[in-house]
Amino acid sequence: MLELKNITKIYNPGLVTEMCLFDDFNLTIEDGQFVSIVGSNGSGKTSLLNIICGNIPIEQGEIIINGKNIVKMPEHKRHNSIGRVYQNSSMGSCPNLTILENLSLADHKGKTFGLSWALNKSRIDYYKEQLSSLGLGLEDKLHVKLGALSGGQRQAVSLIMSTLTPIDFLILDEHTAALDPKTAETIMILTDKIVREKKLTAMMVTHNLRYAAEYGDRILMMDKGNIILDRSGKEKESTSIDDLLNIFTKISIECGN
Repeated sequence: MLELKNITKIYNPGLVTEMCLFDDFNLTIEDGQFVSIVGSNGSGKTSLLNIICGNIPIEQGEIIINGKNIVKMPEHKRHNSIGRVYQNSSMGSCPNLTILENLSLADHKGKTFGLSWALNKSRIDYYKEQLSSLGLGLEDKLHVKLGALSGGQRQAVSLIMSTLTPIDFLILDEHTAALDPKTAETIMILTDKIVREKKLTAMMVTHNLRYAAEYGDRILMMDKGNIILDRSGKEKESTSIDDLLNIFTKISIECGN
């Protein structure tokens, strides 16, 4: 379980541009939930993910994973239990290395390499099995450089890389935003499959309201660092794209847009 307790985040403290994004912010994510997060630009969606992953510090509050406060834990150690897929598929991977080399690096997350070979040939069959589950034929392209693949193929490999080792949370940071509609749909289907089969707890930030409505079992809408909508279970299932769009429109009118 993930708990954010009394989080305060201030950007540019002491300057004219000072802005308090989160003020005594609280959120609990239960084990096994697949949470979709939507909101306008500047609502705090990506900042929320960055706070959890340790990319940005907070002024006060607690980040508790499975009963342990990780606020003082450095970013690289948090990633031992957190997998993250970015909007830009080149982040979190090495385009100039082959699929096999990228998977091997991901397989060593949190481990020391020592003086042994980086590529463990005994794991190749396992890598092929994981890639085969995608249904994209990538298991036959292990020696192709990652940068030579299409955007959708790179994101599919990134999904496998982020979940190759045991993790507690999968963070999806607008991971379909840079893809064409057909490819984005494929990646969403694969994402849902991986989350369910590996029984992961997942948080997905997206600007696609249909994906937010159709995927996952909980939806959050954020505005100015606050959660203005939180629906799960049957209430989430009954939430339509029009429902979400109406709330967006209301916020826009209130802001004078």
